[in-house]
Amino acid sequence: MSSVYLDYNATAPIRSEAAQAVARALTIGGNPSSVHGAGRKARAAVELARIQVAALVGAPDEAVTFTSGGTEANALAIESAFATGVRRPLIGLAEHASVMENTLAGGHVVEGWPVTADGLADLDWLAARLKRWTKDDGPVFAALSLANNETGVIQPVAEAAALIHEAGGRLHVDAVQAVGKIAVDMGELDADTLALSGHKLGGPQGVGALVAGPGAVIARRVHGGGQERGRRAGTENVAGIAGFGAAASAAERGLAHFAAQAEWRDAAQARLMRHANITVFGSGANRLPSVLCFATPGFDAERQVMALDLDGVMVSAGAACSSGKVTPSHVLSAMGFEKLAGQAIRVSGGWATTQDDWRRFAEVWLAVYGRISARHRATAA
Repeated sequence: MSSVYLDYNATAPIRSEAAQAVARALTIGGNPSSVHGAGRKARAAVELARIQVAALVGAPDEAVTFTSGGTEANALAIESAFATGVRRPLIGLAEHASVMENTLAGGHVVEGWPVTADGLADLDWLAARLKRWTKDDGPVFAALSLANNETGVIQPVAEAAALIHEAGGRLHVDAVQAVGKIAVDMGELDADTLALSGHKLGGPQGVGALVAGPGAVIARRVHGGGQERGRRAGTENVAGIAGFGAAASAAERGLAHFAAQAEWRDAAQARLMRHANITVFGSGANRLPSVLCFATPGFDAERQVMALDLDGVMVSAGAACSSGKVTPSHVLSAMGFEKLAGQAIRVSGGWATTQDDWRRFAEVWLAVYGRISARHRATAA
């Protein structure tokens, strides 16, 4: 029986449209900054992709700055905020490591923005904190993911943006996990900047983008030439960008497929809950339709991942960026589930996932759980 891949939140298999776009771009051979024929072809490939990526999030193409991935896009937004005088950023306690670490690297006092037990950013806390904000705190700046990379919980970005803008501040949104899985409109979110990544939606790895709103200030952090409208120096990754653009277009057309996965995910979740003592994280909130994160007391995450892999089902034990580390999930700890954080696995579908994939996962997990439970009972006897 073929393997089942359910780790799309780590990386999505490349779409055929993206692979073909990459292959075509690799034959161009020109530098997009050159004015001869090959250079103009390379420039055309980059600009087409810019239009395609912008369309996916409802932004003008000139708002898109291509980067090496979502991590660099987050870093560019955060360092740009510091360049405008921000010195007390508000960062969600369940944010991705690239947001947390780049903020901490700025050397400023960082305030943690709490989340509820369902993993939602606490808007009451935010409103109360902004009421106490003083001029000595500097400009208001906050960062919040649109969808959490571990739990799939969709955050109240528009509501947070309204509070932050009322206080005269700016909001950066890490939309890496959400774009291509749910409809995203930058204007409706009212985000000042938006980070994207190609490989999360079926494009190649090593390419992403920062999308800037009308009032955003982008401070260049990679210096050299005047590429990307002076926002990021260095010759553009033409092939990667072309693949990203093609994947963005395909993702926009395929949103209905993602929506259908909510029913498949929920059926698998219900089956597990009937036969095992599991805790599902974020179940009381709106989640990405393709993500299921849960824990089983006494059944550590690494053991689950390895056992499932041996039976042909690939999932993860939290964020891929933390692979090889046995530290508990900071996301689940922030939600108040520190005792279960080391026993949680994340199952995440994507553009090629089928209903049978979710059924197979539930079947294999229950078989693995049954074997482990039998061993525990035998040992106890």
